[in-house]
Amino acid sequence: MLKEALSAAECVSLQLSNDVERYAELGRKLRSTNFNSALTVARGSSDHAANYCAYLIMARMGRIVASLPMSLVTLYKSPLVTRDTLTIAISQSGQSPDVVEPIRYFRDGGATTVALVNDIDSPLAQAAEWAIPLHAGKEHSVAATKSFITSLVAGARLVAHWQNDPELIEGLAALPQALDEATRADWSAALEVLTPARNIMVVGRGISFPIALESALKFKETSALQAEAFSGAEIKHGPMALIEDGYPLLIFATRGPTQAGLVQLATEMRGRGARVLLAAPADIAERDLTLPVAATPDLDPIVAVQAFYVMAAHLSKARGMDPDRPRHLNKVTKTH
Repeated sequence: MLKEALSAAECVSLQLSNDVERYAELGRKLRSTNFNSALTVARGSSDHAANYCAYLIMARMGRIVASLPMSLVTLYKSPLVTRDTLTIAISQSGQSPDVVEPIRYFRDGGATTVALVNDIDSPLAQAAEWAIPLHAGKEHSVAATKSFITSLVAGARLVAHWQNDPELIEGLAALPQALDEATRADWSAALEVLTPARNIMVVGRGISFPIALESALKFKETSALQAEAFSGAEIKHGPMALIEDGYPLLIFATRGPTQAGLVQLATEMRGRGARVLLAAPADIAERDLTLPVAATPDLDPIVAVQAFYVMAAHLSKARGMDPDRPRHLNKVTKTH
């Protein structure tokens, strides 16, 4: 896991140097097509990457995006309206039938279908009209790291070329260096808090929420740590009842409109006795963990999760586990 996480910068560099005209062509296609709706199709870490892509599409392109409950197609056989729909699937393996079948269904119904997939020879790649490789290379660890980061980058590339935004495209070009720097972030303070922990809440909001979801999954997957992700706007409702003295709370306060509220939340939670780990950029004095930043705030979650992955790999070993072989899990999961 650690070795693959550390290779993410190299994988992103490879991705950015490939398929340049393919992304530009897709961007032109998306700009010339009217979509009544947009959907994402993904599971697990790929679904968290799809969440990030969806957020960028909604924030930058003004299109409402929903995550498709795949069972509507695979089990319920619902008569979904497919025409004038953009459907984006994200997958490392491209093997799971409940990801492949909806893409085939929507393509047959006239939708524009895009697959961001690591295995370009997979059934998913064959099912989609637009199949674009992630270029993460073979991933041996069960816990996805470099394929998740390359999925985030691929989603951001799609949006950058759809919007035809030079600033975002230039920001993507600077990511390999930012990712390399992120691998050296000192998150040892998190190890001290989390090695003996039994549970944790992971909090984000807006563009950082997909990273909170992914981090919570990795805590469960690689450290057997009961973790739940919440939006900073939701935690003051029901989840607040769980907070007690010493309760661990990891808050991702990336740059942007949600940052101030998350920093304030960290202060409030400390006042309630929580053991807060506020991850924020270097200019936030209240931080416990320093978040690396990218060339533009919309890309900050990509480098933030890189810093998290390095810490998570060390945490797993500190808790006496093997992050490459989580119990009960396999690399490829096939659901229907």
